[in-house]
Amino acid sequence: ELTIQSMKKIGDFAPDRQTIDFKVNAFGLSFKSPIGLAAGLDKNAEAINFLSNLSFGFIEVGTVTVKAQPGNDRPRLFRYPEIESLRNRMGFNNQGSDQVLRNLINSDRHQKIIGVNLGKNKMTPNEDAHKDYAFLYQRFAPHCDYLVINVSSPNTPGLRDLLSENGLREIFEATSAQRKEFYRPLFVKVSPDMADDQLRSVVSLVKEYKLTGIIATNTTIIKDYGEGGMSGKVLFDKAKRVREFLLNELKSSPEIELIGVGGFSSFEDIKDFWIKGGKLVQIYTSFIYQGPLILEEFETKLQADFKRYQVNDFDSYLKAI
Repeated sequence: ELTIQSMKKIGDFAPDRQTIDFKVNAFGLSFKSPIGLAAGLDKNAEAINFLSNLSFGFIEVGTVTVKAQPGNDRPRLFRYPEIESLRNRMGFNNQGSDQVLRNLINSDRHQKIIGVNLGKNKMTPNEDAHKDYAFLYQRFAPHCDYLVINVSSPNTPGLRDLLSENGLREIFEATSAQRKEFYRPLFVKVSPDMADDQLRSVVSLVKEYKLTGIIATNTTIIKDYGEGGMSGKVLFDKAKRVREFLLNELKSSPEIELIGVGGFSSFEDIKDFWIKGGKLVQIYTSFIYQGPLILEEFETKLQADFKRYQVNDFDSYLKAI
């Protein structure tokens, strides 16, 4: 909270650190970099002025719910520096859609792509969850570049039950009506703990309802560490398995985008994802541990690769590697 408030205060005075435009095109949008910030850090869209001045190609804020909620009891965030990982049991703590929307509208995005991650309130029963997501889509769609349906956090009781075919179908149906009125790219974020048949079901529904794509993955449950979701290096292998499974499932559907997130901590990890067929990537825990310098490292190495492969844009780079 101190960090976010510091970012908020110095945001207007932060120097622009974006030195290179890598010319990344995805789902009809232009990104300066394929590396984005995952949801969960700037929950209330308070630090966009600062974060968008860093070398991120896109910023995802949230998770936001219809009504403000305090989240789970503290302590609810735990560091494991020896494995560069975090455990959180936050529980969608946020200021609610009214305040987050005000923050978003009043922010200076420095021409960066902004996504909004949507969740349901803890007190909303699962049978009414689709109403929360439809309401949030309608409110935020005119004020951001893409939206994400988050039903994969382990920290809201029963939320992951909505990853079932019936749960997702109801949400996709409700938001499809809103998308007809005001279109924005729409993603669904999946769990690294899902079985292959569950992932196939998600892919089938994404195709049926013509969603823009899938974000893989959210945090993982590792009971030995305690309650909550684990992120960082300890998550990487689980998330990688899901990403590679989905990339294989989506080979025949190039119009469906897969955004990779979960455990990325080095340029080599990310390049492997690109080689396997991915494009956009998000980081979170590695940014917490390594700070903005990790972005400069990625930028320097990607620039060196552009020169090595003699390319001038990211699509050409993906073909070259």
